Amino acid sequence: MAIAYERADDLDAETFIRVLRSSGLAERRPAEDRDRIARMLAGSNLLVVARDGDDVIGVARSVTDFAYCCYLSDLAVDRAYQGRGIGRRLIEETRRAAGPESMCLLLSAPNSVSFYEAIQMPSQPRAFMFPRER
Repeated sequence: MAIAYERADDLDAETFIRVLRSSGLAERRPAEDRDRIARMLAGSNLLVVARDGDDVIGVARSVTDFAYCCYLSDLAVDRAYQGRGIGRRLIEETRRAAGPESMCLLLSAPNSVSFYEAIQMPSQPRAFMFPRER
């Protein structure tokens, strides 16, 4: 069966936590705090998921104005499906949904830099960030 990609307006916290854990991204997200994950999802206005049948196996979670900027905050693909182009496709679908006038920004986890380099996503040397306090 082919992987299906779609916008999701109703992704539940449990499903997102499962994908975070199966992808390895949970170590860098508050996956143990269901309420915080639910707030993260509620505050997102662009969610793209990859499905294998009924199973969500990848998620791209973003905040965007659909006119100028899109911050792709989370890109998670189940480890069993990594290396098949699913992350690249989730980014493509996110960019398509955000629109051609929007730039797409993400901050890579340290161990994922090589993925973004491999898909030739341009890096920006002028990015700055105040880290979370907790």
